[in-house]
Amino acid sequence: MAVLERLRSDHAPALLAFERENREYFAASVPDRGDAYFTDFEERHRALLDEQETGTIHFHVLVGEGGEILGRFNLVDVADGAAELGYRVAERATGRGVATAGVREVCRLAREEYGLSRLTAVTTLDNDGSRVVLGRVGFGAVGSVTLDGQAGTSYELDLADGVGRSAA
Repeated sequence: MAVLERLRSDHAPALLAFERENREYFAASVPDRGDAYFTDFEERHRALLDEQETGTIHFHVLVGEGGEILGRFNLVDVADGAAELGYRVAERATGRGVATAGVREVCRLAREEYGLSRLTAVTTLDNDGSRVVLGRVGFGAVGSVTLDGQAGTSYELDLADGVGRSAA
């Protein structure tokens, strides 16, 4: 059974492996992180953990039974009771409800642990998997956006009303 954990320093090796193993898969639907992300990973990881301590970001990893990272679920730009949700799931874990379960759990944490009342998310129009997950969890489309030159949709979830509900 996989468990969603708040990102810690000891997750670094497994997280780096997750990002390397899935780099090509992720780049098919979201902008590539670039070589510097991997070269400077340790320093960046420490800096993000320091920032997490300020409460302006909340990072989580979905850890499998063997200690491998199956996904990451992040809340960024935390301010005024709101944050933006971002997530990515390992290619080998897709199609098994991992993304939906992870998003539901991070929404619960956002409301119950971090005191947030609203989440936003964005995805490109061609990222069907992400659009389905957001809909299943209760996010509603609120507008059009452009992400790195691609057409996309902006979503919003009122945490008081929408956590865990299935879209009709």
